[in-house]
Amino acid sequence: MDIREVIATINQMQADGVIERYAIGGAVGATFYLEPVATLDVDIFTTFQPEQGSLIVSPTPIFDYLKARGGTMEGEYIVVAGWPVQFLPPATPLVEEALRESVRRDVGGASVDVFTAEHLAAIALQVGRAKDKARLLQFIEDGVLDATRFQSILARHGLVEAWQRFERQFLQDEP
Repeated sequence: MDIREVIATINQMQADGVIERYAIGGAVGATFYLEPVATLDVDIFTTFQPEQGSLIVSPTPIFDYLKARGGTMEGEYIVVAGWPVQFLPPATPLVEEALRESVRRDVGGASVDVFTAEHLAAIALQVGRAKDKARLLQFIEDGVLDATRFQSILARHGLVEAWQRFERQFLQDEP
């Protein structure tokens, strides 16, 4: 399983006009800033476009394109180069912003857009599962966040109170 093959396939899909802008988020996105962690899938965020003559958006063109190139469906995933890949719409204003402001990274000569560390941390705070809180702690402990940018994102998306609760729970030195 080589993530470069997934990236090459997604970049070709973009070049062929099947998808427009995309960015990697989730645990794989976090590995661009943090030590890798075990993950089951690659989260690709993209805006789904309605098929010509329709108002309804559908991921069918993505799946058809990838199946024609050897991809196989497994539940909500399509397996590309051995990786389960999930295509997700930006379902919240925070994720929409993360997609718009994603940054270009190099992976073995292939370019890929990835959510910023600050957006990944804010999304982890917003989602709030135990694994998201652990990832947020890792972002903080590894010192990869631009604090001013992170606080600005939190303020824009109504996450200041959630951040304050997180700080009290995990970052205060008192027992």
